[in-house]
Amino acid sequence: MPQPSIKQLEAFWWAATCANFATAAERVHLSVSSLSKRIAELEATLGQSLFDRSGHRAALTEAGERLLPAALGVLNAMAALGQTLDARAELTGHCRFGVGDLSALTWLPAFVAAARQAHPQLGLEPYVDVGGVLERRLADGELDFAVIAGRSSRSELLSQPVGAAHFAWAAAPSLPGAGRLGAVALLQRHPLVTLPAGAGTTRLLDDWLLANCATVQERIVCNSWGAVAGMLRQGVGVGFLPAYWVRALNLRAVGARTPLAPLHYAFQWRRGDARALIAAMQPLAQAQVDFSVAPAFAGAMSL
Repeated sequence: MPQPSIKQLEAFWWAATCANFATAAERVHLSVSSLSKRIAELEATLGQSLFDRSGHRAALTEAGERLLPAALGVLNAMAALGQTLDARAELTGHCRFGVGDLSALTWLPAFVAAARQAHPQLGLEPYVDVGGVLERRLADGELDFAVIAGRSSRSELLSQPVGAAHFAWAAAPSLPGAGRLGAVALLQRHPLVTLPAGAGTTRLLDDWLLANCATVQERIVCNSWGAVAGMLRQGVGVGFLPAYWVRALNLRAVGARTPLAPLHYAFQWRRGDARALIAAMQPLAQAQVDFSVAPAFAGAMSL
């Protein structure tokens, strides 16, 4: 009896765990027709249909559901075998990963440099967006991993803590009341300049407002930390920034009865993804995540 090949099992696993066949085909560097052919060959070898193709989107059959953990076990075993034979092997191929805007402005350049030095044959493609979008794209198989604020609530994703960002309230020295009023009072007089609701800082802000019985009269929402920092420096309103940025941007620290809680970040990847890529990137990210780095635009703003 013919046995399934590793390439057939790999095509099946990606097709079963990605949002669609197009995404799966991209992950294994095949055309959609070639991916479908490998899956058809696997079904012929096993004598069972693995996908129900009658609907708008292919879904696993009962046989496909049974095969999925077994296929994963085989792929994991092959990955472990390769690492055992050459634990120092350089990675090749392509790595698409996600980070938030704050990560992009601080530790991302150092991470990319370290990853390229360790694995010069590996193509890197960082993707920057808010945490909610990154989690969805990761779960859909469009990203290999992501570094996102907080642990994932999705059962299909795993999380490993890698660092934390610390924040402080800040305003321009020229903002009326900045030298004598605290954050709660300033929020009654000036707009809050902040990130949108999908950002990782949303819960941090909500918790702080609740703890301080504070309210916001007006918000100016922007999805860029650089723009938020620029507006604060121009005296548009009051807001919070990474603590190390306040002095670097010549802003005035604003007092608060209760400090903002640190925002913890996690390296997230898909459950069952035991590729050597994930095992290599996780410690690299752990070593490079550092939110105390001043952004590159700080020098330009101080001119």
